[in-house]
Amino acid sequence: MILSNLQNSGRIESLHPLFAKLFEYVKSHDLLHTPLGRIEIEGDSLFINNVEPQCVTAEQQVLEVHRDYIDVHFLLEGKETIGWKAIEDVTNETKPYDAEGDCALYTEPASTYVTLRPGQFLIVWPEDPHAPVIGMGKIRKAIAKVKI
Repeated sequence: MILSNLQNSGRIESLHPLFAKLFEYVKSHDLLHTPLGRIEIEGDSLFINNVEPQCVTAEQQVLEVHRDYIDVHFLLEGKETIGWKAIEDVTNETKPYDAEGDCALYTEPASTYVTLRPGQFLIVWPEDPHAPVIGMGKIRKAIAKVKI
């Protein structure tokens, strides 16, 4: 998991061949005022889901795991807490991995929580079970999906 400010993205752009393209896109487009929905940058290899979810409590949220994509969460408006737990420590799988949706779910508490604010991003890898959208009210965020 990597948490940082958007202005510091250059430090991590070499970690994946599509990261530089992603961060350039995010920095050069007004995603807050872009219509909700999928934004294709490079087909199924790199796209953004621009969403406006209702936050839930930490107790209500489940951990999710992806195998085929890296998630890059960009908070556009509001305040969001995201929980994390090491993949080696999750045990209570409630939805087995579904390749079509690239997701498995675990209902157990996260071990660590971080708070994301506008201008920040959080990268979660397949070994990073995470519980997003924890907080109060609606938020606006962009979730980039980067094919591994």
